[in-house]
Amino acid sequence: MSYSSGSTSQPPQKDNRKVIYALLIGALVLTWGYLIYDKSQNKQEIIYKDRLISNVSNAKDSLQSLFNDASARADSLTGSNVQLTGALAEKNGEILKLKSNIGSILKKKNATDAELKQAKEMISELNGKIDGLFVEITKLKGENKELTSANQQLNTEKTQLTNEKGQLQTNLSKTQAEKANVEDLASTLHASNIAVSAVKVKGDGSQKQTSSAKRADLFVISCLLDENRVTPSGKKTLYVSVLNPDGTPSGTEGTFKSRDALDVAYSNKVEVDYLTGKALPVSFSWKPGAKFQAGEYKIVIYHNGFKIGEGKKDLKKGGFLGL
Repeated sequence: MSYSSGSTSQPPQKDNRKVIYALLIGALVLTWGYLIYDKSQNKQEIIYKDRLISNVSNAKDSLQSLFNDASARADSLTGSNVQLTGALAEKNGEILKLKSNIGSILKKKNATDAELKQAKEMISELNGKIDGLFVEITKLKGENKELTSANQQLNTEKTQLTNEKGQLQTNLSKTQAEKANVEDLASTLHASNIAVSAVKVKGDGSQKQTSSAKRADLFVISCLLDENRVTPSGKKTLYVSVLNPDGTPSGTEGTFKSRDALDVAYSNKVEVDYLTGKALPVSFSWKPGAKFQAGEYKIVIYHNGFKIGEGKKDLKKGGFLGL
C-alpha cells in the first residue's frame, strides 16, 4: 500500500462539554445543598426562637397565675378585715407594694428572664407575707373572740348582778316597808280605862251625871293612853266615833281613812301632847247635834287609822226624879 508523501495524520479532538456539564451540575448541587442547609439552619433558629418565646410566655403565664392566686388571697384577707391598724396595716402596706412591683413586671410585653426571675422571687415573698398576715389576723380574731366571749360573760354577770341588786332592792324595800309598818304599828297608841258619863248641865253651869236620855246634854269621855316607848313625843290626833243605839254615826264632823282603806265617820277629833314612854290621861266632852236616844251608845277611839279602844254607855228613857 502506498501513501502520498504530502498528507499529515491529526489526532481526534476531545469533547469538553461533558466536563463542563459535570462541573455545572456539581456547582448546582452544591448551591442547592447550601441553600437547603441554610434554609434548614434558619428553620432551626426560628424553631429555637419560637420555643424560647413560648417558654418565656409560658413562664410569664405561670407567674401571672401565681400572682393572681396570691392577689386573691391578699384581697380576701384585707376585704374581710378592712379595719387593719398598727402592725397589721404596715404589713398590708408591704403586700400592696409588692403587688404593685410584680404587676409592673408582668405587664411588660418584653420582660427579660432576669425580670421574670425577680417577679418569681417577689411572688414567693408576697405569699410569705400573706401567710404571716393571715396568721396575725387569725390570732387577732381568736383574741377578739375570747374578748367577745369574756365581754358576753361580763354582760351576763352584770345582768345577773343587776337582777340580784333589783331583787335585793325589792327585798330591802319590802323589809323597810315591813319595818315601817311594824314601827307604825308599834307606835300606835292604846287607850285603856275608857269611861263614858252622861251629864246634865244646869243653869249655873254645874254638871250632874244622869242615866236618862231625856235629861242628858253631853257625854264626858275619859281614857288613859298607855305608855309607849316607840311613839315619838309630840302632837297626836285621836278620832272618836260615837254610834247611836241603832248603829248609825252620831254628830258626824267628817271622815278619815282606816287601815282597811275604809272611810270612817268620826264625831270628834281630839289633839293631845304625848310624851314618849309616859301614860297620858285624856278627858273631853262631846255633845250630839240632837237629843240623845234611849239605848246603848258605843264610843270607839282611833289612832293611826287603827281602833285603839272602845267604851259603851246605856241611856234610859227616863227615871225616877229625873235621874
